[in-house]
Amino acid sequence: QNEEKWDFVLVSDIHEMGSEKEIKRKKFLDELNKKGFTIKKIEDTKLFYGVRAPQHIFWKYQCLLMNPNSRQQNSSAHQDVPVTTRIRVVHFILQNTVTSDLEKLHDLMKKKVFEAAFPLHKKEKIREILKKKWARWRVIFKEQPIEEIRCYFGEKVALYFAWLGWYTYLLIFAALAGLVTVAAGATVFSSSQVSKEICDANNTIMCPLCDQNCSFWVLSDTCTYAKVTHMIDNEATVVFAIFMAIWATVFLELWKRKRATVAANWDVYGWDEEEEELALQLINNSQHEPRLYQHSYFRSTIVLILSLLMMMVLIGIAHALVIYRAVAMALFTQSEVNLLSKHGDTVAVMTGAVLHYVTIVIMTKVNWHVALFLCDLEKPRTFSERENSFTVKIFLFQFFTNFSSLIYIAFFLGRINGHPGHYVRIAGHWRLEECHPSGCITDLFIQMAVIMVLKQTISNIMEYLIPWLSHQLRKKQKHPKKRNVILGEEEEAEDPCKRQWLNNYELNEVNVFSLFNEYLEIVIQYSFTTIFVAAFPLAPLLALINNVIEIHMDAIKMMRLCRRMVPRKAKDIGIWLQVLEAIGILAVIGNGLVIAITSDFIPVQVYKYMYSPCTRENHTSMDCSTGYINNSLSIFHVQDFEPHTKVLPEFNGIQVKKCRYRDYRNADDYSYTVQFWHIFAARLAFLILFEHVALCVKLIAAWYIPDVPQKVKNEILREKHSNLQNEL
Repeated sequence: QNEEKWDFVLVSDIHEMGSEKEIKRKKFLDELNKKGFTIKKIEDTKLFYGVRAPQHIFWKYQCLLMNPNSRQQNSSAHQDVPVTTRIRVVHFILQNTVTSDLEKLHDLMKKKVFEAAFPLHKKEKIREILKKKWARWRVIFKEQPIEEIRCYFGEKVALYFAWLGWYTYLLIFAALAGLVTVAAGATVFSSSQVSKEICDANNTIMCPLCDQNCSFWVLSDTCTYAKVTHMIDNEATVVFAIFMAIWATVFLELWKRKRATVAANWDVYGWDEEEEELALQLINNSQHEPRLYQHSYFRSTIVLILSLLMMMVLIGIAHALVIYRAVAMALFTQSEVNLLSKHGDTVAVMTGAVLHYVTIVIMTKVNWHVALFLCDLEKPRTFSERENSFTVKIFLFQFFTNFSSLIYIAFFLGRINGHPGHYVRIAGHWRLEECHPSGCITDLFIQMAVIMVLKQTISNIMEYLIPWLSHQLRKKQKHPKKRNVILGEEEEAEDPCKRQWLNNYELNEVNVFSLFNEYLEIVIQYSFTTIFVAAFPLAPLLALINNVIEIHMDAIKMMRLCRRMVPRKAKDIGIWLQVLEAIGILAVIGNGLVIAITSDFIPVQVYKYMYSPCTRENHTSMDCSTGYINNSLSIFHVQDFEPHTKVLPEFNGIQVKKCRYRDYRNADDYSYTVQFWHIFAARLAFLILFEHVALCVKLIAAWYIPDVPQKVKNEILREKHSNLQNEL
């Protein structure tokens, strides 16, 4: 039984004898032989080499990385090394074995000498447990067996699932709060005075939405839109935004505690990645010299400049989308099709959002290559350094890809487009789009909803379907040929390893980035659920539904559709924690800006306390926001239109002299009124107040919840004490 334990399998095409590839392959396998590896060859449509490391390698590993208190024991400590450690050590040695031509496995794979190298999914008890308790749809609401995941996939993967499970669990509270906010908006605030006024305003004539052949329109046409807007844009949203800022902090603080507990249980609390890497290098080659730390300001400057350029490109793409929407709106509103011309603005926003999704998909690929290129420029010292630097870059690029057009809609849309008679134009021709008369927050709501729904449905389907299909195809390709071989040689009994190796080979390959992709996807989703959540309170609910499915999809993918990942050791989620903390701070700023700038919360409050009828006389029975709509619309004289504007002057048989538009401007010279500056000051004051309050609450929460539970601290303390006592 012990004979048939193979750590790794190398796969190669059958090369001709004496060909360059065949010689290179032989050189590599000879190097492994010199190190005492056992190699077994099985021939099928490909060549399979099973590799087993000699026991002394693991003894060395244990001696180098043993806890000092277990060093006193004699050699009886050489028990079995866990399978995950075995695979990790063998993987490292395979990757760092150098042939006489100074080539490593990585270079040989590029030259197609070897096609694949992977550890095996074996029929172990633990694998059966995982398949039953974790990698199936039936257990969707049960707790994950984190301990078993760790024993099979190593700490790094187990920590990812522990973190994802924890995040999903805490999303329940955020999702409930979001639902309550929307419900409050739909019931308590649906009958708000402001939307009532919009629905009753059937003789308020508004200025046309486009330059050519657009007629005037009546404010009450947008009645339903106004009701939807006030479902999101009300006092409850402010409370919800503060709640989410606190939630983000509490989530991270509680996760730090959970991580400390988990790390202490797994005995990796004080584990040092650098020491591990040095030990592996020395086991592989006892003459190894460590790579020293280096830092070049010149390199950093180049990388910084190139990163900024890339971000400029991403912001440029957001501008292109803005231009698309402006042009599309002009074309749609002039189109012959009645449906299009009537809902031109909505159609333009919807198609814009879909286009944005398409650019996200394309730019993700581009960002990937750019970030890798920038990493190579930096020449990181170790693998983990490279991973950290890559993480930060790809996250920044992805963030700009996903959010630049949202930032435009939230903070610039409708604020930079001038006023009737003096519009800001693209190339002097197309008018920039305006916000909807009932407020800009609905545009942001639509955009967020479309992107989140598309991103989660399409990406998830693709993420599962592609591996599943490619696995089915690989199975189809491999089988027919094998049958003939067996028919030809009936006598030869089939090697028991052959079937297992073939089955593993037919699975989809995994690489270093497999887990990284999962992290990135969830972290971007976390940004959506926190940064603009004031405009889209349902985001946490969508994220929750997505994550419950995601956990089990990833599980099924890892257990049934993909080759076994090389287990990696880790004591935390690495640099992702800093990324999440940065998002938490951005969320405070983002939500503060959404409420102060995008929503109508501030103008309504300013009106209530400074301009409404309530300030002049003491009406207790009256709603203080009465008259707000009339107050927020400025008057424009039709004779001041630009000469090339073709407007139909008649409206319902009346000659129109004046029309209204959303802004605070004087009727005679169209300069800003005093009220505009009042509101502007109130917006700034609110923003500063909101951010400081929210950040203070965050800091208090971070201080209040200790990062490491007392139990863990005491365990470590006792351990240190007993070690010193023994030494004494």
